[in-house]
Amino acid sequence: MKKRVKKHLPNAITCANLFSGCIGIVFAFQDNLLVASYAIFLAAIFDFFDGFASRVLNSYSFIGKDLDSLADMVSFGFLPSAILYELFLKAPQLGEISQYLCYVAFLITVFSALRLAKFNNDTRQSDSFIGLPTPANAIFIASLPLIIEQYEVLGHYILNPYVLTGLIAVMCVLLVSELPLMSLKFKNRDFNKNIFRYLLLLFSAILILFFKFVAVPVVIFIYITLSLIQTKITNDKVPG
Repeated sequence: MKKRVKKHLPNAITCANLFSGCIGIVFAFQDNLLVASYAIFLAAIFDFFDGFASRVLNSYSFIGKDLDSLADMVSFGFLPSAILYELFLKAPQLGEISQYLCYVAFLITVFSALRLAKFNNDTRQSDSFIGLPTPANAIFIASLPLIIEQYEVLGHYILNPYVLTGLIAVMCVLLVSELPLMSLKFKNRDFNKNIFRYLLLLFSAILILFFKFVAVPVVIFIYITLSLIQTKITNDKVPG
């Protein structure tokens, strides 16, 4: 019984991630973007704990790895695109530009698929990331409807087809870029070796406490900045 639980628990949590993504897609196309956004956050929690469970139980499998990517494709690839698509439809200027512009939202799905395929076959990404992880990208997109709900004045800027298109272009590039980014996996409790992770968690907690969802884009920027600083320091220590 214990062996069966050990074997299947991580995959069960991954399936919860996938289920959250599916439910979020339904709400997104029903124009309930707040629930769709919360579904991404819920899926991200499950995504964290399935990896955590795998490490604690030492339960790795090729099926689990593939299942994780498939779940991420739905929750962090297609669902964010569905949210962006609906945001385009809410943009007052869309009709003046092109009614077909809203379909660029699904480039996030395409580039998320490329990102996941690259991750699964890139041996350099065992302890860190090359390019923006799909959960981080999805959380950024999920924050947009919540920011609009929280700050109406910011909604006028976000619900602009040019702004949305620009954000999509930037995020697509980040997903498949050669940008070295740190993982939040703590392999030990050594403060010096994990200082940038602790700093990221500290800044994130403070910003989200005071600014709520509007802090999410800032947290993503801090994440990228701290990762670049960490990489530079590490490279400077390497002789030659």
